[in-house]
Amino acid sequence: MTDVVDLIMADHREVERLFDELKHHPEKRPLLVPVLSAVLTAHSRAEEDSVYPVARDEADEADEVAHSQEEHVEAEELLARLVATDPASARFDEVLEKLVEGVLHHVEEEESKVLPGMRAQLGDERRAELGRAFAESRARHMGDLPGRASRDELLAQARNAGVPGASGMSKQQLKQQLRSS
Repeated sequence: MTDVVDLIMADHREVERLFDELKHHPEKRPLLVPVLSAVLTAHSRAEEDSVYPVARDEADEADEVAHSQEEHVEAEELLARLVATDPASARFDEVLEKLVEGVLHHVEEEESKVLPGMRAQLGDERRAELGRAFAESRARHMGDLPGRASRDELLAQARNAGVPGASGMSKQQLKQQLRSS
């Protein structure tokens, strides 16, 4: 299974499974939070550097990509907060609920808008090529921590979000622009 759309959707199902475990099995939270963090961060980074530029430029999904990128920034901030929160606290449940709500909304939009557009606009071979690039990028980013993107990763996010003049911005300026968009 190398079709990028299938790989992305498989990751979505895994994140949904992890959310369900976190909600219904609080005793597993200390073990599951690092897994969720690794999977969600690697998935986001792989979409941002391998998939979103192609969806924007080849599948005519610029507006949807910009919106999806904004949702990634919000989810990453919530994920960083979740990682830093005591899993036994009431605050954890609040942050988890916000993260689940935001990510599930993002998944629904991506699966109803961006991914169908990619299936329609990109041939099987191109989607397979993107699938390999996505899988390689995801593997490279496994273990990245939320909220700790490099300048190059922030620059990719800014381009995906349609931030003008991003290439001339510092890492801090990119962070501020992404938070305010």
